[in-house]
Amino acid sequence: MNTLAETKVGKSVKVIKLHGEGPVKRRIMDMGITKGVEIYVRKLAPLGDPMELHLRGYELSLRKADAAMIEVE
Repeated sequence: MNTLAETKVGKSVKVIKLHGEGPVKRRIMDMGITKGVEIYVRKLAPLGDPMELHLRGYELSLRKADAAMIEVE
């Protein structure tokens, strides 16, 4: 299983499944990260957290802990 947190900078991936429970999963979905969406990893912050992502035509910063709940291919 590959997660978004393991994805290298400059790569695009497709969301397969969201793991996690209740409010955390809901918050991730509210940010536009849902099954089938394409995500491009733009860059990492200097200390590696958070990740800067591009999806659905906008930029998004996401903590690695949350990115680890997103299964990608």
